[in-house]
Amino acid sequence: MNRVILFNKPFGVLSQFTDKGTEGSSRPTLSGFIAEPGFYPAGRLDKDSEGLLVLTDNGALQARIAHPKYKRPKTYLVQVEGRPDAKALDALRRGVVLKDGKTAPAEITQVDEPLGLWQRDPPVRFRKSVPDAWLRITIREGRNRQVRRMTAHVGLPTLRLIRWRIGDWELNDLAPGAWRWASETGA
Repeated sequence: MNRVILFNKPFGVLSQFTDKGTEGSSRPTLSGFIAEPGFYPAGRLDKDSEGLLVLTDNGALQARIAHPKYKRPKTYLVQVEGRPDAKALDALRRGVVLKDGKTAPAEITQVDEPLGLWQRDPPVRFRKSVPDAWLRITIREGRNRQVRRMTAHVGLPTLRLIRWRIGDWELNDLAPGAWRWASETGA
């Protein structure tokens, strides 16, 4: 049986077990949180993003989770700068043209600020004169920094990005930096 770990990746943590950055670099990695041997992340979250990271000890399962050809839905809670209007939301729903091509259509819903969401460290910058809003975005691709580039493209820069769900796996009440075992049926 394939083993699966669900991890709530905190802001600033690299989605890898070692830091291959500059000499003497000491950025936090997965090894500071998960000591189970033989596990690898199925996909990535950039260090400025938070939330669900799925790890497995099976390469074939890892590919089924992460590879774009499987069109696994990934849902994000996204705090954006500005107030979304119908034109911006419709553009995201249809797909926008980025430097690496047009994105597939996305599911977009404007939502209230999520209740019970943990505080980010460091906190998101707050400016009294600039409103913000929350979106729930589901995509079935996985391009580098795709959600951030999509929201910026329609004039809504991302302030905070939390991956909440991959397939049937969901963060639920998993605290930042914590992990739990899961069944592979989420794939």
